[in-house]
Amino acid sequence: MPAQNQLPLPFPRASKRQAAEFVRAASNDAALTWLDRIDDWPQRRLAIWGDPGTGKTHLLRGWAAATGAQYVTGSTLPSLDELPDLPTTCGLAIDDAEAMADETTLLHLLNAAAEARLPLLMSARTAPARWPVRLGDLASRLRAMTAVQILPPDDMLLRLLLARVLAERQLRVPEATQTWLLAHLPRTQAALLDAVNRLDHAALGRPGGITRPLARDELADMIGTDLEDAGEGGAGEGGAGGPVRTETATFSQSPTRTESTLSSTLLSPPAPRLL
Repeated sequence: MPAQNQLPLPFPRASKRQAAEFVRAASNDAALTWLDRIDDWPQRRLAIWGDPGTGKTHLLRGWAAATGAQYVTGSTLPSLDELPDLPTTCGLAIDDAEAMADETTLLHLLNAAAEARLPLLMSARTAPARWPVRLGDLASRLRAMTAVQILPPDDMLLRLLLARVLAERQLRVPEATQTWLLAHLPRTQAALLDAVNRLDHAALGRPGGITRPLARDELADMIGTDLEDAGEGGAGEGGAGGPVRTETATFSQSPTRTESTLSSTLLSPPAPRLL
């Protein structure tokens, strides 16, 4: 039958392992450096924080899988009588920790992990020192915790992420169209994945594949309908992420020195590479 009359069939695509790997860049280099050096965590505690879509959940799940730690979320923390037996685990990863259901439970977990000498990793949208907690003991522990920020992805990282997702799906998209997408889509990994999923489905059975007009029509709710065509421009190669900032802990090349007060340091961006 003619190509335009072909019906797209929703065959699931196998996800390749490399699609789940994390791309290292200046915006996340500090967090990745600390995750690799558990023995350097002050009091064996670490928090990573940043805006939604910067990969915090991805990092926590990967760290838990690599270390054998137990993964939980702040909103689903169990009650005190249902807490996991920490000595039988290799650590604890608490995702979205600031959404804790109960402050007492989180305080107990911090204390229990410290007594068992187990590493404890948390993620949140803001640094733990800024959380509006009521328990004084919990507030003091959160203020003392080393917290490392993941900045929004810069242009180079977004371009690498988009290229990786397209390659994983075996999609050929013109460079100009990729540049246009990067210039107009929200600057998060989640938005790129959602956009590619939708474009992949919309392009099935269409001889032209993924084009700029198709992207404008299918992603209007993500990019807006009143945008002027950006042509070949858009996402530049100058990174928008800027320097990496750490709170409560300071390091230059390796996490070996901490300070009791909030401080920050600038890190030289490394050349992006795939983990």
